Amino acid sequence: MNFSTPTRRDLLKGLSCGFGYAGLATEAAAAETGRKNALAPLQPHFAPKAKRVIFLCMRGGPSHVDTFDHKPQLAVDTGKPAPKQKSRKLMKSPWSFKQHGESGQWISELFPEVARHADELCILNGMHADVPSHPECFVQLHTGSFQFVRPSMGAWVLYGLGSENANLPGFITLNPPSRVGGAQNYGSSFLPAVYQGTRIGQLGQSLKSATIGNLKNPRLDRSLQRRQIDFVQSLNRGLVEKRQSDEQLEGVIESYELAFRMQSELPKVMSLSQETAETQTAYGIDGQGTDNFGRQCLLARRLAEAGVRFIELSHANWDQHGGLRKRLTTNCQAVDQPIAALLDDLKQRDMLKDTLVVWGGEFGRTPHIKKADGRDHNSTGFTFWMAGGGVKGGLTHGTTDEYGIEAVGGKVHFHDLHATMLHLLGLNHKKLTYRYAGRDFRLTDVFGNVVTEILA
Repeated sequence: MNFSTPTRRDLLKGLSCGFGYAGLATEAAAAETGRKNALAPLQPHFAPKAKRVIFLCMRGGPSHVDTFDHKPQLAVDTGKPAPKQKSRKLMKSPWSFKQHGESGQWISELFPEVARHADELCILNGMHADVPSHPECFVQLHTGSFQFVRPSMGAWVLYGLGSENANLPGFITLNPPSRVGGAQNYGSSFLPAVYQGTRIGQLGQSLKSATIGNLKNPRLDRSLQRRQIDFVQSLNRGLVEKRQSDEQLEGVIESYELAFRMQSELPKVMSLSQETAETQTAYGIDGQGTDNFGRQCLLARRLAEAGVRFIELSHANWDQHGGLRKRLTTNCQAVDQPIAALLDDLKQRDMLKDTLVVWGGEFGRTPHIKKADGRDHNSTGFTFWMAGGGVKGGLTHGTTDEYGIEAVGGKVHFHDLHATMLHLLGLNHKKLTYRYAGRDFRLTDVFGNVVTEILA
């Protein structure tokens, strides 16, 4: 069958009839080889505020009461028994908070550089999730479910919007953790494989030494590779014609073509040598403690500029059951300057307005302590922040109780976060569905509300 370039309504109609999105998109958009491209850009449901996402993922659960959730009453009552947990004592933040920007956002002294961007930040202090366990909550953050294997949010975004650069992956994850869900956090699950994330490096490894395997063929030059791929693809296409509709096979075909194009494009984007010494210094590259995350942030800007749709950066370990004063200070120093430089750079290039930057981890920490100088897991109340991409800057939305234990106002669940992110990208989370195993699935399952109060 031949399809004209589909509208979103056509795609959804196709889904309800049992056609997979990859099949329709494959029939719909031109590719350089003359066949159809499942990653071709698609029109969103409505006019988007953001074109892309950069997710700054702090694995382990940053302590909200020490960073972006100011709790003066916690300081007053430090040392007293915690509500509902009398065996534990409340502990005030070791760091001071000050108001920043014209908006007067309360930000800890741990983030002096990010605090310069207070009027760009939309701080979500009413976040909450379902499980205070790292693997389950981390996977829920990334896929919407801690019980079942589901496509990651990056895969859903790429599925819904396609890629802006045919020569690069539309979804890239930098230094992701190999544990707490591993590849599930950037996988495509039952979506066609072409929508899964491309991993560069892994957590605990310097991005400086990270490589992409098989970008160079030691045996064949480019022209011979092209002939080899053409032959293999002719066999694959013949099989597709026999099977009529095979999304997994179509995904393999697209992956081969993308891998071939990436050989020349990706190394150029990954090379930071084109950046000035001043820019690299601003990001903290070659700086003590800031080099690795600085490289991630600068590469994220380059990938965003090149048209990559969803970029995730990872930093760990924020799981401070002990040694809070030293370890949280070290973590914040490692990311503060690079993040501020990224926001500066995006703003200077007029990209912040259509780039949604999101910061957060799988949960927060308790304001009460089990042992001295440490905080435990807390999924009932914690903080995320967003910047750019159509959110209101200089806004603090939501609150936890007077100690920071539980979200009590302006509550935002991960389902709501996902719905809002998709909305800013021009996608209706209730209509972005995929039929699998006899039912329509979506990132937000049967939940999620757009947090309209934070929309610019």
